[in-house]
Amino acid sequence: MRIASAFVAGGLVLGAAACGEAPKDDNGAGAGDAGGKKYSACMVTDVGGIDDKSFNTSAWKGLQEAKKANDKIDIKYVASKSQADYEVSMTQFVNQKCDFILAVGGLMGDATSKIAKANPNQQFGIVDSKLPESNVYPMQFDTAQAAFQAGYLAAGMSKSGKVGTYGGLPIPPVTIFMDGFVDGVAHYNKTKSKNVQVLGWNKETQKGSFTNDFAKQDEGKKVSDTLVAQGADIIMPVAGGAGLGTTAAAQASGGKYSVIWVDADGCESTPNCPALLTTVVKNIADAVKEAVVKAAGGEKLEVNPGFVGTLANNGVSLAPYHEFDSKVPADLKAEVEKIKADIAAGTITVTSKAQPTK
Repeated sequence: MRIASAFVAGGLVLGAAACGEAPKDDNGAGAGDAGGKKYSACMVTDVGGIDDKSFNTSAWKGLQEAKKANDKIDIKYVASKSQADYEVSMTQFVNQKCDFILAVGGLMGDATSKIAKANPNQQFGIVDSKLPESNVYPMQFDTAQAAFQAGYLAAGMSKSGKVGTYGGLPIPPVTIFMDGFVDGVAHYNKTKSKNVQVLGWNKETQKGSFTNDFAKQDEGKKVSDTLVAQGADIIMPVAGGAGLGTTAAAQASGGKYSVIWVDADGCESTPNCPALLTTVVKNIADAVKEAVVKAAGGEKLEVNPGFVGTLANNGVSLAPYHEFDSKVPADLKAEVEKIKADIAAGTITVTSKAQPTK
């Protein structure tokens, strides 16, 4: 990937000073050739950046996959340094006449709504939110379902009888994971007559542990250090790049505790696979790819129902156990798989106040 110091599009010269970083493209491959009109898909990341190994990384992968599927699609992104960058960056992309503008993350809802309202003929997409504007295609994920599986698994694997979770910020795309995790542990306790405790989140009060940041790894480590000190031997951070502080510390602990990652399979996206039990996968990449390829092909993106990822449609899932595969008992693996089937069939109902609106 190269950084474009400045480029001209739609009459606008965009320099790096505008919001801390100039948009980056996917090496410009195919841009400007004579093979027909290009379709430009432009992404604004949430804070945490493109290398958060989490939801921003997944969304960018979706755009890269869309480009592979249709070489008429050109892609680029700009990384938000703070929430103040959202409107600026989206406005720049509108001025550049991007065909599709993707906002990554529920925190971007207000800014996206405002820009979409002002530009009703512009196609937007947003991850982890649904907005009133009919030109914003929503991609939402019922991650509570896969997190329920993860909670059950964690309870079954814990030696200390205590597991933990923490978030980046107390917002629905974060707390939905934590709700599902708590309920999965509760299901294990009920099924097995056990009393595994969850530290870091109380589903009833919706109170718990947060880094208040999606990038600072030292903050993630600080929160998980506290949970480990309280006895947790498996921790699920829902904090984007901040959670890498936990994965690195877990790997350095030599097996004292392990981690359940979220969003993108941590064994593919982080350097800490040996410490990762599994990942609660939010299949952002496929949802983004499908939306952009459809739009580039001239298909109208219907806001209702939009896209809601579930276990049934593989929009959310539990990643392979990778290096823990031999350590997870066969009967526990089977029970976790059965839970997936039961949730998909509606036999087990998973609830969260943060579940996507249809």
